[in-house]
Parts: sequence; C-alpha cells; structure tokens
Amino acid sequence: MLYIGLVLGVFAGNIAAHAAGMDAARVYVATVILMVPALAGARLLYVAAEWNFYRRHLRRIWDRSDGGYIMYGGLPAALLISIPLLRVLHVSIAGFWDIAIFTILVGMFFTRIGCLLHGCCGGRAWNGCFSLRLPDRNGIWEHRVPTQLLEAAWAAALVVIGVSLRSSMPFRGALFLVLSFGYSVGRLLMEFARDRQPKAGFSVAHWVTVLILLLSSSALALYWPR
Repeated sequence: MLYIGLVLGVFAGNIAAHAAGMDAARVYVATVILMVPALAGARLLYVAAEWNFYRRHLRRIWDRSDGGYIMYGGLPAALLISIPLLRVLHVSIAGFWDIAIFTILVGMFFTRIGCLLHGCCGGRAWNGCFSLRLPDRNGIWEHRVPTQLLEAAWAAALVVIGVSLRSSMPFRGALFLVLSFGYSVGRLLMEFARDRQPKAGFSVAHWVTVLILLLSSSALALYWPR
C-alpha cells in the first residue's frame, strides 16, 4: 500500500503540475528524487522514537523486513533537500510544494489503508459508536477507534479542499501551508486516540504535529496579504 500510495501520489502531482502550468517533467524528476530522503527521514524519526529498542539492535535500523515509519519525518528531510535540488532544476520552491502536498496526501490515504490491514498505528480500545473490531501491531483484536480510516478520510477530504482552493490562494506556497495546517489539526486530535505506550504524555508525533501547526500558521500570518 505504501508503494501504491507513492505511485498514485506521483500521478496526482503530475495532474496538479499540469493544472498549475508548471513544467511537469521537472516536477516529476524532483518528486522521485525527494522520495528517497523522505522515506529515509520517516524511518529515522521512527527509530528515534523507538531508540530504546534500536540502540540494542543497530543492524535492524535499515532492515526493510521491519515495519516502522513516522511519515512526519520525511517532510523536513524532503523540504531541506528540495531547496538546492529545485534551484538546480529551475523549479519554483513554493510552487513545487503546492503540488507536492497533493502527492503527500494521496500517498497518505493509501498508506493508512496499509496501516489498517497491518494493525499498526491503531486506535485505543473503545466500545463506543463507530468503533471497529481491529488488530493492533501485536495481533490483539479489540473494538478500537479506527484511527487509520479516520486519517485516510481526512487526507482525502483535504485533497478535495485543496482542489477547490487551488485557484484562490494569494501567493505560491499558501496552499501547501493551508493544507499542512489542516492536516496537522486533524492529526493532533487523532494522536490522542491512538493506542500508545506509555499511555500518558506527548509522543514524538505529538511534538512534530505541534511544530508544524506553529510553523504553518506563523508563515500564513506573516505572508497572507492584509
């Protein structure tokens, strides 16, 4: 599902590039190249979050048979590397990320379906309305908050919102900031519904979500025309 999400995300980005009047071939090349640091960053953030385990099993950090990605980790890595890369390709950095956000959200939709099938990123045990009988990553089946489906649905909703807002944004990069802010709001709420150990306190994903909320909202407040 991760692979399907990457392929269809690139396809969505190609459509968005054509719609924005950008050089779709150069956007495609940049997107494919940036997938490498994005996946590496997502893996490294997961390793950092689970360091108590990986410090005793260093050889398993890059073991592809192990699951484990925190997708947030891919964003800062890709953002940093995109600056010199997009300059070399003569592609607008802000314009590129207005397109790349569609690639990210489409990829997120299918990746979360994979999480649902695998049991990772599962919700807390819950017998309320809309709960589903689902496994966690250890194979324990209970009625849970379907956090994977909620996040997939939120990503799909943001794609629709992004398409509707695309032509009304006041500057390049605004769409990326708006959708990043929107995704982070939903993700912060869903983080509290996840089945985590320990049960209390902020996780790495909580802190990264708050950071993205602050950065995106600050940038929008700074650059949005008065």
